[in-house]
Amino acid sequence: MKLTSFRFRKTAHHPAVAPKRRDRRLRAASAAFIAPSFSGTALFFFIPFVVVIYYAMVDNPISNHFVWFDNFRSILSNTAFQRAAKNTALFSAVAVPLAVTLSLTLAILLDSRIPFASQFRTFFLSPMMVPVASVVLIWQVIFHYNGALNQFFSGFGMLPIDWMKSQYNRYVVILLFLWKNLGYNMILFLAALGNIPQEILEVATIEGCGAWRKFFSIKMRYLSSTILFVGILSLINSFKVFREVYLLTGDYPFEGLYLLQHYMNNTFRTLDYQKLSAAAILMAAIMVVIIGILFMVENYYGRDVEG
Repeated sequence: MKLTSFRFRKTAHHPAVAPKRRDRRLRAASAAFIAPSFSGTALFFFIPFVVVIYYAMVDNPISNHFVWFDNFRSILSNTAFQRAAKNTALFSAVAVPLAVTLSLTLAILLDSRIPFASQFRTFFLSPMMVPVASVVLIWQVIFHYNGALNQFFSGFGMLPIDWMKSQYNRYVVILLFLWKNLGYNMILFLAALGNIPQEILEVATIEGCGAWRKFFSIKMRYLSSTILFVGILSLINSFKVFREVYLLTGDYPFEGLYLLQHYMNNTFRTLDYQKLSAAAILMAAIMVVIIGILFMVENYYGRDVEG
């Protein structure tokens, strides 16, 4: 009995037991710290996402009869949804590449130590400090039928244009989008340009590489991840331009500015949860596909730099 008791006590205090208990306590403590964040994510993101999928597959929230993909087929054949999707796609296809290209160009100019670089940087960062309502007010003052731009053109004998109700309305909003977003994108590119190893550029200069060769063969390689990030950020912001368009034009703007968010907002007003949910899922799926393609392109183009 004494021998058995001795062996039991020795096993209970074996050195390997303490680390296991410590690991269990660490896992329990980690789970306790993660629980609030996980609960909040589940409550405000995961559960609503599941509810949206459920609403998209029933006929209405009262009878709750599953119709599966009928709601998706319904909105895809809806002319208002088709117009909104087309306008949103055209806006993003023009605004996002311009936002990336122009902000990169501005960053390269500032990185080349041009005169008045500080004032230049402040000018493009100032829109970030202006509230959306104030931005919209500025645009109304400029592009109103009786606004400053028409007054300027009238001095040259040109007839006034109702900019927000003409074929130029999309370009007016693209200009607003660029004015709001170029500054932040430019700062991101400036930070990325500053992280490029100068030794590589100096070696390229010694080897006789010109400015264009160094830019496309070296700098673009190191900028690929930043280009991806700025592209995704600009794509998300292009979908958020609804705020400015809504304040400028209201619920039903001229045809060229009727965006997906207008369709979803007007559908919500009629409490048509099924179409609203189906449209939200389609928009999210399209964004996931686009972002996935951008990730694959960046991974292919910049993998040698990361390695």
